Amino acid sequence: MKLLAICLVLPLALQEGESSNWPSFRGERARGVADGYATPDEWELEDELNVLWRTPIPGLAHSSPIVWGAKLFVTTAEKVEGEAELSSLYGSPGYGAGESVENEGPHAFQLYCLDKLTGEILWERTAHEGVPKVKRHPKSSHANSTPACDAERVVAFFGSEGLHCYDHDGKLLWSRDFGVLDAGAPGISEPEKYQWGFASSPVLHEGSVIVQCDVQDQSFLTVLDAKDGSVHWRVDRDEDPSWCTPTVIDAGAGGKPQIVLNGYKHIGGYDLATGEEVWKLVGGGDVPVPTPVVGHDLIFLTSAHGRMRPIYAIKRGAQGLLNIDPDECADMAWSYPRAGVYMQTPLVYGDYLYLNSDGGVLSCYDAKTGKRMYKERVGDGANGFSGSPVAADGKIYLSGESGQVVVVNAGPELDPPITNDLGETCMATPAVSEGRLYFRTRNHVIALANEE
Repeated sequence: MKLLAICLVLPLALQEGESSNWPSFRGERARGVADGYATPDEWELEDELNVLWRTPIPGLAHSSPIVWGAKLFVTTAEKVEGEAELSSLYGSPGYGAGESVENEGPHAFQLYCLDKLTGEILWERTAHEGVPKVKRHPKSSHANSTPACDAERVVAFFGSEGLHCYDHDGKLLWSRDFGVLDAGAPGISEPEKYQWGFASSPVLHEGSVIVQCDVQDQSFLTVLDAKDGSVHWRVDRDEDPSWCTPTVIDAGAGGKPQIVLNGYKHIGGYDLATGEEVWKLVGGGDVPVPTPVVGHDLIFLTSAHGRMRPIYAIKRGAQGLLNIDPDECADMAWSYPRAGVYMQTPLVYGDYLYLNSDGGVLSCYDAKTGKRMYKERVGDGANGFSGSPVAADGKIYLSGESGQVVVVNAGPELDPPITNDLGETCMATPAVSEGRLYFRTRNHVIALANEE
């Protein structure tokens, strides 16, 4: 009987352990899923219904919170004088503006560590202080990249202001300067006028730090040793600026782990150990943002700027140069040339693939076959969605720029959505850990959970 009890409890314990840490953008492997605990579908800030804590964080940042154990980490960029302005939000008069914000002055680029249960600030460190080397988009910030952590360290990436590695007590272990990383509108004759800010997030994987830098001058992918920041390898990429975060998949061709990147000229898979190219795909939206995600032995990619709005479902064992047409390419499981989304990373949850558009139109597909199950507007049409969807407890959370969070059921049929308000602008993707939702808003980190 004791053995039977252990066997019954063990799978639940493993499931809970897997969902307790949220170590990088969209959690482990950018999956965006944290099951094993009940999560709230309703909250109220004024009445503190299902609100655990609400901690002010200074500055302007679109980076997401991450969690390891009992600690939550988040970055910010704080102006030394005055407050940074945020504009060009969805539906605003300046929506879609591309010119850079001028004359912002010095900033402090900071990493904060909070107690995830209480919201208490345990420590904060200033990684760099000075005038940003690259300007930002009016809708962007100087701290867009989500940090990454493992059991020993946390890395914070501020683009041109460097990559900085700390231990969990805030001790600086090493820093690396990659020079000026100028991400902006590709093909513009005056690039300094259209600097939009760096946004690709680092990934920590088994003692290595993976960094994708698609920029104006010389794009590259590099893998560093997490202990000291030394370079394992670096490969150049023929690529325009992108704002994509890489994904590690367990086994590609020949059973070798891969780094998978989104892009425009070069979507591809690279051997994790050597940087050797495994497969490549050309074409898509010309300003790619969403991170690749994996499920059902398929790699899902999307983008939606310019003449194409594709969704690609690529087989995990792909090799060589791929064709976007499934009828002509055995490694392309299915694709749609005009159904993709611009900003948001897709979500694979159960048997289905979900994509939410800037305007709040949610599409659900059978992940294996590509059959569309529904396409429905879940927002009010007046407010946009920049954060990517996450899932827990059979629910999908869609965080809107206005602070609206739309909660929908997972599955092939859509029940009426539930909408909650965070009270502030929200551009970041939330984190989920042990039944708690962590939202990064304009001025706070907010923790939500079901009341006990």
